[in-house]
Amino acid sequence: MNYLATFYTQAAAILTARTFKKAGVPCKAGPVPRELSSSCGTCVRYQADTPLYDALDRDVESVYEQNDEKYRLLLKRE
Repeated sequence: MNYLATFYTQAAAILTARTFKKAGVPCKAGPVPRELSSSCGTCVRYQADTPLYDALDRDVESVYEQNDEKYRLLLKRE
């Protein structure tokens, strides 16, 4: 499954990408797609069997399931 996580800070996005890479989770940090909004503008796209909520930095803003270019919101933190 493909997921996309947005964050409140760029540091949180970078730390999450590092954590995923160390754990062998395929991921890539980059800009948030235009149709989604984010505080810092940086997201992490990753592939996993589950959303891996426990591995995300505490400053995660939202998590989406991605199918093609469609996004389904799974988690939103205020």
